Amino acid sequence: MINEIIKLVSPKNLETFFKEEQYHEDLVVVRPTYLSICAADQRYYQGKRKREILEKKLPLALIHEGVGRVIYDARKEFSVGEKVVMVPNIPFQEDEIIKENYLRTSKFRSSSADGFMQSAVYIKRDRLIPIHNIEESVASLLELCTVSINAIENFIKKSHKRRNVLGVWGSGNMGYVTSLILKSYFPDSKVIILGTRKEKLAYFSFVDEARLITEIDSSFKVDHAFECVGGQKSEDAISQIIDVIEPEGCINLLGVSEEPVDINTRMVLEKGLSLLGNSRSGYEDFEKAVVLMQDKQLQEYLQNIISETIEINELNDINEAFEKDLNNDFKTVMKWNM
Repeated sequence: MINEIIKLVSPKNLETFFKEEQYHEDLVVVRPTYLSICAADQRYYQGKRKREILEKKLPLALIHEGVGRVIYDARKEFSVGEKVVMVPNIPFQEDEIIKENYLRTSKFRSSSADGFMQSAVYIKRDRLIPIHNIEESVASLLELCTVSINAIENFIKKSHKRRNVLGVWGSGNMGYVTSLILKSYFPDSKVIILGTRKEKLAYFSFVDEARLITEIDSSFKVDHAFECVGGQKSEDAISQIIDVIEPEGCINLLGVSEEPVDINTRMVLEKGLSLLGNSRSGYEDFEKAVVLMQDKQLQEYLQNIISETIEINELNDINEAFEKDLNNDFKTVMKWNM
């Protein structure tokens, strides 16, 4: 079976590749329908990764946030036309302690394996979860939700239980979804979002309080914090968090930075703080996300951060989507017709 795969061959340069797929019964063939652009995909597309990384990984099919419809399953465990979310993490082993998304042997689509920009995805059946009662464009945000769920589940296991005030730094996609899911997990906790732009903070109608980071004074305190800023600015966010977090609090790091950032370890030691790294997600996080997204109000909140949906019929449409995404406050979703 010949499959059409769209790959990034160099920054902003996409080409179509044809691959003869080897089908076996452990695979299900899925046609992607809606794909969401992530900041990580954007860094590859714009050439913002280090040169040696680009040379090692390209050509590469981008996108790891996506849903689709089943077009073939030899075992008929999935029905033709059934809507599914595709799990981008590809584990090759199991560990009773370490989650699949942290195993160094695992691969991840749109990073160490081809992503979902394909006419059909040949995917192992244990990487699929049916989605019902969820509009497909919103369901394309499921992977983003799972990253927050992974972080929150880690937080529950490893933090102390005083969770009266939870602060989230960063008013972008990750900050929005993390704040939203925190309110689902901890409805009685006070969730505060902190950002740099009032117009973006206005989207966070579901939190208990929204503040500009410049409005923080010495009386402001949080029990635990979630850093969702990323990039070099995460250094300022972490510094502010260390200043305002209560002793023995947990700082949950979700923001990705290409370069090392400085951390005031002296105050980390003095306050007895925990720094918890979080990255990606696994199958069980997707299961939890699909259950959470049965909540219609949560779906409506997620719909609010789809800044634009762009129909993809040819390569130039993909280029347009990535360029427009740079100017969108939140998520750019591609309706995949390739």
